Amino acid sequence: MEVTGILKVKFDTQKVSEKFQKREFVLSTDTNTPYPQHVSFQVTQDKCSLLDTFNPGEEIRVQFNLRGREWNGPQGIKYFNTLEAWRIEKLSGSQSSSNVSPASNNTMQENTSAPVFNSSIGDNDDLPF
Repeated sequence: MEVTGILKVKFDTQKVSEKFQKREFVLSTDTNTPYPQHVSFQVTQDKCSLLDTFNPGEEIRVQFNLRGREWNGPQGIKYFNTLEAWRIEKLSGSQSSSNVSPASNNTMQENTSAPVFNSSIGDNDDLPF
């Protein structure tokens, strides 16, 4: 899946354990409407450095996987979702050097106010449907 928007904020890398680190960032979409959306993403492990080359206010394209998990706690079962980014690309100005894929430019729709989520049958994701 992918979405474009304005990088609103990026947070420092968090070391969760000796072998795991993550970094979160917020992308603002629908910025030209009265109701902009502020969507939280995360990158993990070696992908944490992808955000180093981007600054708040830049327009970027994020390709990500939708992840969900179940947690059985004292108050019962709860469900959590994560948007895990795996490619980030600058749209305004010059192209970023982090994982840029020229072929992905053909999948974008222009002048849309809603986020664009593109997926094809050939995508290799692990969703059960």
